[in-house]
Amino acid sequence: MSDENNTPEDDNVDWGDALAEQQAAEGGAGEEEQDPWAAALSEQAEATEHEDISTEDAAGLFAHLRGEDGSEKLDLDVLLDIPVTVSLEIGRTKATIRNLLSYTQGSVVELDRLAGEPLDVLVNGTLIAHGEVVVINDKFGVRLTDVISPQERIKKLK
Repeated sequence: MSDENNTPEDDNVDWGDALAEQQAAEGGAGEEEQDPWAAALSEQAEATEHEDISTEDAAGLFAHLRGEDGSEKLDLDVLLDIPVTVSLEIGRTKATIRNLLSYTQGSVVELDRLAGEPLDVLVNGTLIAHGEVVVINDKFGVRLTDVISPQERIKKLK
């Protein structure tokens, strides 16, 4: 077979034949390549069909959190090493950018709390307790005076 006598139309036919042979050899994979969105949507539809999890299935998913003896008491050791951010809030205020730019060393910023009011103790931005500042061995600390119950925290979320 000589390439000298082939015209551009002959080359296109050869390429078309080669692509058809390749698609036939791959078992129709060429259809998915032509429409990847259709393939992705069908995969998503198949995945969402199985998304409804019964309570028994959900219990099975979390079975590894149970105690080693199989008791109903959850093994919380897996959660104890998760880091959280604890912050103390003395108070808040709102200021304009003009006022912020005018602050210098020694400026006093007025807060929305009265002197002697307890601090807010926040964990990852969620109020969990109130406390007061203490100094022990030249280091600041906070003495918790009121811990917010889980029920009260849930009420604040709603």
